[in-house]
Order: sequence, then structure tokens, then C-alpha cells
Amino acid sequence: MILRFLLSAILGAVASPLLAASAYPTKPLRIVVTYVPGGATDTVARMLAPHLVSDLGQQVVVDNRGGAGGVIGTDIVAHASPDGYTLLFGTAAGLSINPLLRKKIPYDAERDFAPISLLVVNPQVLVAYPGLPANSVGELIKLARSRPGQINYASPGVGSPNHMGMELLKAMTGIDVVHIPYKGGGPATTDLMAGRVSMLFNSIPSVLPHLQSGRLKAIAVGSATRSPALPEVPTVAESGVPGFEYVTWNGLLVPAGTPRAVIARLNEAVVKALRSPELSQQLRKHGSEPKPSSPGEMAKFMRAEHDRWARVVKTTGLAEK
Repeated sequence: MILRFLLSAILGAVASPLLAASAYPTKPLRIVVTYVPGGATDTVARMLAPHLVSDLGQQVVVDNRGGAGGVIGTDIVAHASPDGYTLLFGTAAGLSINPLLRKKIPYDAERDFAPISLLVVNPQVLVAYPGLPANSVGELIKLARSRPGQINYASPGVGSPNHMGMELLKAMTGIDVVHIPYKGGGPATTDLMAGRVSMLFNSIPSVLPHLQSGRLKAIAVGSATRSPALPEVPTVAESGVPGFEYVTWNGLLVPAGTPRAVIARLNEAVVKALRSPELSQQLRKHGSEPKPSSPGEMAKFMRAEHDRWARVVKTTGLAEK
């Protein structure tokens, strides 16, 4: 009798998580976006959410928790219950760059999260004030070398992916250009259009209207291949800096310890959504390239991103002492 009771208890303990996972989801899901509403990251999350609702049969709430360069929202998910109901809309800043730059950070990007799938990569474009006497990467390098320390560039802030992208270009070309940090991409772009700064790496959706109006000019895109949104603009790599690649990315993650069956169900829904003609077309029009993946592929991608930016941080000495 006692043996039967113990066996039942053991089998129940094993079966309970499996049954819970098979019934998943049974209540609304929350996707934590680590930036304020209205930005490029938030827009992609809100494009994805309705497709997950259709597949999972539950409401999907986008919860914006901006602040500290993505650290606040990322930390919320790191310490959430590992049940598949709180998801992180992960970013390059929160998971690849901040952990390298900041001495104290309240989570471990590799230990505290389980990947679901990559979502998109966002090619960045190097744009310049129309009056800058350089129309290509080659001309820019030549100009910068003739005027060391006299040409500047803007970014939304120290340690932002935009900042790190230009530091990568500096490290690979040896040019000396001065960083002017701003409190956000909007003010940086405004000053660029006014000619107060010379250039800026930014997402294509953020600057496309200004390129179309002629208030800014495109020098090159940072991705390994040309962007469908700007097919006439060459890449930095094909413009004389082989091996250069700078994109931002988004991926979906859950707290570590989330049941594998739940992760598999979420991956199935996300990959299906990203491969749908409707969403993929919508994302490409926005300037983002869909990149559905397996959890393992996403983990490998994140490790490569960590290694890439670790080299840049080491070269520039930007990490907190």
C-alpha cells in the first residue's frame, strides 16, 4: 500500500508538468518590450502579437517597460515565473551589449533566459547631413583621415547599439571621429538634419522619410547584404570594409527553467507567424528582415553577438571600470 502510494506520488510529480505543458496556454501571455511605445522595437512586437493570438488562442499583451537601455524590462522577465506566460522581446542592447558595458547588471543574459526564436534583424543605415563632402564609405574614410578628430557623429546615447556600430567602423578603419551622445534617437536625428552633427547609424524605418525628402543622405547599410528597403544603397562591407556587419536584432525568450514543451509550443507559433506572407511582408516594409529559428540556433547567434561586441568593447575601453 505504501509502495503504491509512493509510486503514484512520483508518477504524479513527473506527469504534472507534462500535463500542464500540453494544456498550455490557459491564460493571457505578456510580452515585455524593453522600450517605450511607438519605437521600432515596439512596432515589431505589436505586429507579431495578433498572429500569436490566432495560433495560441489566448490574449497576448504587449507590456512596455522602458528604461536603463533595456535593463529594467529584461530584469523583470529574468525574475518572472518560468511558466511561459511572461516573455521577453529581447534586444541586442539588453542581451549582448549592456552586459559587456556595465559592471553591475541584475541578470545573466545566458544563464537566466531560454531562447524561443530569433524574430528579426534590423539593418542599420549610416546616414549623413547632405552637406558632408562624402557620399560613400571610401570618401568618408578619406575625409576623416584628412581631418582627424574634426568630424563627429551622433548616437542615442553611450553604449547604444548605434554608438557601438560606429565604434566598430572606427576600429576596423582606424578613423578618428568624435562621438556626440544624445538622449534618444529623435534629438540626434533632428540635430543631424540641422547640420549640427555629421552622421549617424540608425534603423532604416527611423530615417527613411528623411532620406526620401532629401534632408539626409544614405552612405551605406551595415548588414552583410543590401536591404530590400534601400536596394540602391551599398553595404559597408562592399564599400571597402570587408567583414563589417552591424545589425540590431530582436528575439523572443522566456525565463530559464520554462518547460521544454512550452518552449517548443511557443517556437512553433512564432516560426509559423514569421513565415506567413502577411507578417513577413509587413515586417520587410517596416525595414526588418524576418529570421525564424530554433531555440538552439538563437542561442548560437547570441553567443556570436556577444563575442563580436566583446571585441569592440575591449578595443574601445568603453566598459565600466
